[in-house]
Amino acid sequence: MSRTVTVGLDGSPESLAAADWAAREALLRAVPLRVVHAGEQPPHAYEPFAADAVPLPGEDRCARMLHEAEASLAYRHPGLQVTAGKLAGQPAAALAAAARSAEVLVLGSRGAGWAAGHLFGSVALAVVARAEGPVVLVRPGADVAGEHRPDAGGIASVVTPYRDVVLGLQLQDQVGDEVLGFAFDAASRRGAGLRVVYGWSAGSSLWAGEADEPAVQVQRTLEETMRPWREKFPGVEVTEEAAVGRAGAHLAEASRDASLVVLGRRRRHTAVGPHTGPVTHEVLHRAAAPVVVVPHG
Repeated sequence: MSRTVTVGLDGSPESLAAADWAAREALLRAVPLRVVHAGEQPPHAYEPFAADAVPLPGEDRCARMLHEAEASLAYRHPGLQVTAGKLAGQPAAALAAAARSAEVLVLGSRGAGWAAGHLFGSVALAVVARAEGPVVLVRPGADVAGEHRPDAGGIASVVTPYRDVVLGLQLQDQVGDEVLGFAFDAASRRGAGLRVVYGWSAGSSLWAGEADEPAVQVQRTLEETMRPWREKFPGVEVTEEAAVGRAGAHLAEASRDASLVVLGRRRRHTAVGPHTGPVTHEVLHRAAAPVVVVPHG
């Protein structure tokens, strides 16, 4: 199967926003867009992409939603190849499986303050924790204007530059090449800068016994980590910002002026199964921009 950008659609406003974001990402990557609905649950009551009559009794609402999405996305994004279909099985497992054959899997998220809702609470977090490929969560209202910088007249559009891509790093943990590669590639495709926000604790044992001050060690580690990627992507302008304390709060704030936030998730299992760490959990709930979680290790 050829690589795709895949988006999970359930008819909710956040999933409709995710579908539009996924279409733009597929064009950036020059790959097809695959729109899927997982499980047997009927879609939310939704405002169709294109105004249409009230569905007839007994009509397959999922098939109708997917057909409308396929037609509308292809119309509004010329040159984009779009396919649509259903996935059998439980939604979280089906979507996590779909991520294996996708360059990215895109899901909707209601964002701040909503941890127990239909998609984000019961499905999206489970997919993020289990997927073997990158998963992007997109909030309602995410649009082109939010991804691009405003011009002199205060108007943002596809012809103005992209906002920075923000990369969250925890230097106390081993940094995966998958995470760094995704962030630099995303910035390069957008012609955007890469803003690296790295979290560290002055009391960490990571630099115990070193002659230099912890701050010096942090800077040295970061420079060594970034050096091969700067050489591979010389056109990407990189800026660095230290976050002492709660990195999640710093990243949530940085997301307000970002086109995308990139986080890593180490592949590991606990007694209660796969999970996301506290920084990732906080950013997923509070970020203003789309967030991609990239598994590594």
